[in-house]
Amino acid sequence: MRLTKFGHACVRLDTDGGAFAIDPGVFSDPAALDGVEAVFITHQHPDHCNDPELRRLLEDQPETRIYGPASLTEVLGGLPFTVVGAGDAIAVAGTEVKVIGRHHAVIHPDLPVVPNVGYLVDGVFHPGDALTVPGEPVRVLLAPVAAPWMKLSEAVDFIRAVGAPVVHPIHDAILSKDGIVIVDRVLTDLIGDPFQRIADGAAVTV
Repeated sequence: MRLTKFGHACVRLDTDGGAFAIDPGVFSDPAALDGVEAVFITHQHPDHCNDPELRRLLEDQPETRIYGPASLTEVLGGLPFTVVGAGDAIAVAGTEVKVIGRHHAVIHPDLPVVPNVGYLVDGVFHPGDALTVPGEPVRVLLAPVAAPWMKLSEAVDFIRAVGAPVVHPIHDAILSKDGIVIVDRVLTDLIGDPFQRIADGAAVTV
């Protein structure tokens, strides 16, 4: 399976059976959606769910399936999608996507906590905006490293709790170039060899 990072929290997974994307948001390259058979959205925030691009996708490829929590109706309106929740499993592109988790991390006590699901694909875990530990083996963790709702120590604790042998940072569009250098240095010092950055537009085999 080939994993390509398309900016911020968006990744595309290509298998021998097809391709699908997770969390194509407003900070992501729309090329992630070219030819996909499915799109998985963790939650409704625009940096994970780019409504105009999804509408264009369905206009060009009406057979594409979109999956996500029921709260996506707040941003997608009448756009068709399949509601998924924790415990579901979806067959796509010759593999299986397991749905894990229920809630977004707390941004601030004054703000409502929106639904958020994570996706586990053949050992590759994308948590969305949550620090949910899957409770089953993860071989590649896509770890959020910068957000209004987190501090770097939380990312370290989450990475250690999951215990994946490979960790690729995501959710980093709010970082400057210097900020990325600092975050990567700290995480490399604290996590070690498992921490491996994928440049935007680059791919790895998992």
